[in-house]
Amino acid sequence: MNATLKEELRVFTGNAQSCSHLAIFPLAYIRMTQTYGWTRDQPGYYSDVPYMNHMDAIFARYYTDAYYNWAGGNRAGVPQAWLYAFDAAQNKTVTGAGDLFLGMNAHINRDLPFVLYASGLVNSSGVSGKADYDAVERWLNDDTAPLLAEEAQRFDPTIDDTTNPLVNYLTFQMVSAWREGAWRNAELLAAAPNDAARAVVAQNIENSSNVIARNFLTSFAVNPLPLLGGGGNAARDAYCAAHNGDTAPGPYPMGTPTPYGNKIN
Repeated sequence: MNATLKEELRVFTGNAQSCSHLAIFPLAYIRMTQTYGWTRDQPGYYSDVPYMNHMDAIFARYYTDAYYNWAGGNRAGVPQAWLYAFDAAQNKTVTGAGDLFLGMNAHINRDLPFVLYASGLVNSSGVSGKADYDAVERWLNDDTAPLLAEEAQRFDPTIDDTTNPLVNYLTFQMVSAWREGAWRNAELLAAAPNDAARAVVAQNIENSSNVIARNFLTSFAVNPLPLLGGGGNAARDAYCAAHNGDTAPGPYPMGTPTPYGNKIN
């Protein structure tokens, strides 16, 4: 897990300190990884910790590999759902919530079925790993409010805007549904009778995540025209310049993390 956090922090730190909109998703990923480590160290939280560690490491690589390929100009090596997310963040075309949900869509709806298929749907005892996979839901629910509060405190104060019903709906309930769908899609990949059939399942996974991403690009689009009620990103970027180093306004279940680095107070 330390290696995973190191890579996530490498992506996050430069982007956050420069107030790039690319910082939104890796902050969420860092907090999720830290929380996973906290739960992993609680006896009995998972029945097979090595199985979960293996899955966690593979999952993180899907994100960092996509990011490094994109940052290095290798667009052919980046899934389309991630291209939508990275390009929108670089071009500042969506709100902070849009940046967060585009990344979550790419990583859960697109990446996670392939991660589960690659890491295996059964644990080291030969039984289904679904119970451990579902145990993650407990801390995802608990982390939602403090994560949105930290993202809003440091990068975009509109992220936890409770007047936006789409943001409210998508926070935990939608993520939970996405994770269930990812497991079911992984089962379809595993059950495919041959490579051709598996390719059809894989393409359906790609298509579905791309449709969701395109909807988010519209739903969370930034209005750049002040005369039409918009204001572009000037206020968001100025706010970030003053606050990106702020400490999370409230604790996570694991404690209060430092703004940069992996220390938990």
